[in-house]
Amino acid sequence: MQGPLIDTLARRGVTRRTFFKYCATLASLMALPPSAGRAMAEAMAAAPAASRRPSVIWLPFQECTGCTESITRSHSPSIEGLIFDAISLDYQETLMAAAGHQAEEALHHAMKENEGKYLLIVDGSIPLGLDGAYSCIAGKTNLEALKEAAKGAAAIVAMGSCAAFGGIPKANPNPTGAVSVSDIIKDKPIINIPGCPPIPVVMTGVLAHYLTFGTVPELDKLGRPKAFYGETIHDRCYRRPFYDQGKFAKTFDDEGARKGWCLFELGCKGPVTYNACATVKWNAGTSWPVESGHGCLGCSEPDFWDGGGFYRALSRPADPLKMAATAAAVGAAAGVAITFANRAKKSSAKAAHETVTLADLEK
Repeated sequence: MQGPLIDTLARRGVTRRTFFKYCATLASLMALPPSAGRAMAEAMAAAPAASRRPSVIWLPFQECTGCTESITRSHSPSIEGLIFDAISLDYQETLMAAAGHQAEEALHHAMKENEGKYLLIVDGSIPLGLDGAYSCIAGKTNLEALKEAAKGAAAIVAMGSCAAFGGIPKANPNPTGAVSVSDIIKDKPIINIPGCPPIPVVMTGVLAHYLTFGTVPELDKLGRPKAFYGETIHDRCYRRPFYDQGKFAKTFDDEGARKGWCLFELGCKGPVTYNACATVKWNAGTSWPVESGHGCLGCSEPDFWDGGGFYRALSRPADPLKMAATAAAVGAAAGVAITFANRAKKSSAKAAHETVTLADLEK
C-alpha cells in the first residue's frame, strides 16, 4: 500500500502496521465491522494529495477553550495526530499562527476555495442577547459568523456540550440568551459531540468516519453518534457489580469508597448519562472520573448544569436488591394469577365439551 499519506507517516516513523492498527481501532470504537478498518486505511492511503486533505474550519464562540485543550492532549503515535495529518485545519484561533486580519483572510479564503466541501466545527454556544453583542469576532457577532460559515459547509460538528446543547452559558438564568448550533442552523447535517469537554478519540473517530465514507455516522435522537453515545456510563461502569449487589459508598472517604463501591448515593449520574467515558477513558486510556473516585456529572446530557444535585442521588430507588426482590414478588404474584386464570379457562372449556357430549348422547 502506497500513497501520499503513507509516505508522510513513514517520514514521521509511523509504520504501515501501526496505521492499519489505528484504522482497525477506529472501526472497532465506532462499532463498524472488521472490514471497515481496512476500508478506512485504503481510502485514506489511496487518495491523492490534493483530495486527501479536506478543509476543516473550527469556530470558537461562547466557550472556555476546554474542547481545544482536550483534543490537543495527544500521545505518540496519537489518533489525534494521525487524523490531523489527513486534514487541512484552515482556521482555529487558538492553534493557528496567524492573527488579526491574516487570520480572517485565511478563514474567508478557506470558505471560498472549499465551498460546499469543508467541515465546520463549532465549539461554544451562540449568544442572542443584546443582538449578539455578548460575543463578537472581527466585528461580527457569533450568530453572523455561524450563519456565514454554515452556508458553505458540507456538515457541521457541534463540539462540546455548549455547542451541542447550550451548555453552561445557557444555564439558568441564561443572561446572554445562549443557544445551541442546532437551534439556529436547520438546513445542514449536524453531529453533536457533547461533553464538558468531549473525549478526544470520540472527535477523531467521527472525523475518520466522515473522511472515509463521506457521510455522518448513525446518530441518536439528540444528534449524537450512536457508536459513542449508544450506552449509558452505568451500562459499562466497572463499579456496576457493586450497584447490583447493593453496595454503595456513603461518603467519598469511607470504607466503601476505598473498596471501590458504587457512587450512586453520592450523586453519580451514570445511569442517565450516555457517553463512552467508561470504555474509552481519558488521557490515553489512563483513567476517567468514576475511576478517579468522583461520580459522573452527566455533562454529555442537555441542561446538565441546571439538573444540579451533583452530590445528591437520582430520585429513584438506590438499592437494586430491594428493587429486584419487589419485582420478583410482583412477577410471582402475577404468575400465580395467570396460572389460576388459565386453569379456570381450561376447566370451563372441559365442562362445556362434556356437556355437549352428554347432550349428543341423549339425542
